[in-house]
Amino acid sequence: MLSKTSKLGCLSWSLQAFETCPGSVSDGVVVDACKFCYARTGLYNMPDVKSLRARNKDDWQADDWVSRMIDKLSKQTHFRWFDSGDMYSLSLAEKILEVMRATPHVKHWLPTRMHKFEKFKPVLFDMMQLDNVCVRLSSDSVTGEVLPVEVPNSTIVPMAGAGIGYECIAYKQGGKCLDCRACWDKSIKTIAYPYHGRSLAKVIKIVKAA
Repeated sequence: MLSKTSKLGCLSWSLQAFETCPGSVSDGVVVDACKFCYARTGLYNMPDVKSLRARNKDDWQADDWVSRMIDKLSKQTHFRWFDSGDMYSLSLAEKILEVMRATPHVKHWLPTRMHKFEKFKPVLFDMMQLDNVCVRLSSDSVTGEVLPVEVPNSTIVPMAGAGIGYECIAYKQGGKCLDCRACWDKSIKTIAYPYHGRSLAKVIKIVKAA
């Protein structure tokens, strides 16, 4: 049901990347940030990892899912929704809101591209009103373009030291968050993630050449 990635150091709940990410496509084209998604490579392709996400896609529709999630989070302080995938269903989003409301002792971080869809805006707004929740809207850019919004958001920058928002320091810490909790901090408007890996470098080169 839940997973714990070595980078985060906290529990998360996820779905299979891309197939549950309607916001990864705009006008029929995969957006730059999703063209070489980290959650579709490496360990994310291991059968046990994929099977967990497949089970989660069925499991959240169970009548007792909300109560079970609340129980799982009873002793947690920080939680991340979707280290892969997104809340592709409005019903799922509404259930997640229920969990957030029932666990005020937990700091929830939810990165998402579902802000692109009008029907999700009311539930996203309700999530944003909760003191223990940081909904962080994801930019489609890999070159540091920041969404024109006044709420927490994130973008990918082509290199460290780009001077955009609060720069993620995981690359200085062996790719781990350790004790950093900036992504959960609603007072930090923009988190900038320096790119990593050859595949994303290729995307940036293509985008700049376009």
